[in-house]
Amino acid sequence: MQQAVPVILEGHGIRLEPLADAHHDALQAAASDGRLWELWITSVPEKDRMDAYIRAALDGQRTGHMLPWAVRELASGTIVGSTRYHDIVPQSARVEIGYTWYAERWQRSHVNTTCKLLLFAHAFETLACGVVGFRTDSYNFRSQRAIEALGAKKDGVIRHFGTRRDGSVRDTVMYSVLSSEWPDVKRHLLSRLARHGRPGT
Repeated sequence: MQQAVPVILEGHGIRLEPLADAHHDALQAAASDGRLWELWITSVPEKDRMDAYIRAALDGQRTGHMLPWAVRELASGTIVGSTRYHDIVPQSARVEIGYTWYAERWQRSHVNTTCKLLLFAHAFETLACGVVGFRTDSYNFRSQRAIEALGAKKDGVIRHFGTRRDGSVRDTVMYSVLSSEWPDVKRHLLSRLARHGRPGT
């Protein structure tokens, strides 16, 4: 597996920009669209916690186990959310995709499909990962449906694994896509984008 370093990923009207302090205000605005921090099963920071959120992500990048991005919708130029690789394990050629959230008006649009296509392609085709994983709260049913709709396979549930922002302990649902499954997943995601009217790159 190649080393995961900050890089711009772009396609289908979306740009993933390496997360930086300069994204602070735009991310605050995105999180405010739907007051996303009120969802107890997500990792979206409160408005006054965005500094700490960005700092923790960049600390994870410096130590090599995270690679965070801000998500920009190119037609409007708007930052619409954030996502990242986390739990990067070069020894087993594994990354996970998570800490993903979008402003309410961009949910259930082409944005998530595009982001996942870009992140999968970079992981499998550039970094030479063997597997890309996901994890989500056992009560985050919307997230589970979205992950399954990408073509990821459910690996199982780890009980009493991880904590929520309010300090409560959660059960975590684990998913993955193997490198051998990537060609079919890629075809599926491109088909979904075509149905959104966004063929090509």
